[in-house]
Amino acid sequence: MTDMSTPQPDRPRTMGLLARAEPRRLAELAPDLPAHSLLRAPEIGAVMVQGRQGGTSAPFNLGEMTVTRCSVRLDCGTVGHAWVQGRDKDHARRAAVLDALMQTDRAPMLAAMVLAPLADDEAARREEQARKAGATRVEFFTMVRGEDAR
Repeated sequence: MTDMSTPQPDRPRTMGLLARAEPRRLAELAPDLPAHSLLRAPEIGAVMVQGRQGGTSAPFNLGEMTVTRCSVRLDCGTVGHAWVQGRDKDHARRAAVLDALMQTDRAPMLAAMVLAPLADDEAARREEQARKAGATRVEFFTMVRGEDAR
C-alpha cells in the first residue's frame, strides 16, 4: 500500500495522481464536490510532447497530445488547477476541486480516503503492465556445437 496518508502530500505528485486516475474511479471516491466557482472553465486543447533519445540528447518534438485544463476557486478562496489527458471535462473539474481541497485542512482526510486508493490502483495497473510485458520476454541463448568446442 502506498503511503498517501501524510498531511499535505507533495502537490505535483498529488496533481499527477489525480490526472492519471481513471475518471470513473475518481468520481466514485469523491462523488460530492463542495461549492466552487470556475476561474477557467474546463477547456480542451493540445500540448506538444517532447522526447529525448537516450534521455541525454537534445529534446525533439514527438507530437501533440489532447489535454483538458480547469481552474477553480473554493468558497474559502483556495484555488485549484488540473490538466488531464484527453477530453474529459468532468475529470478536469473534479481534479481541480480536489487540488484546491488538498490545500485546506481537509487534506489528511482526502489523502486517506481518495489519494491512497488512487495510488493503490495506479500501483496495481503498473504491476499488471509489468507482468504482461514480462510474459512476452524472450530469453536468447547460444548452444555450443561440437566443432566450436575446441
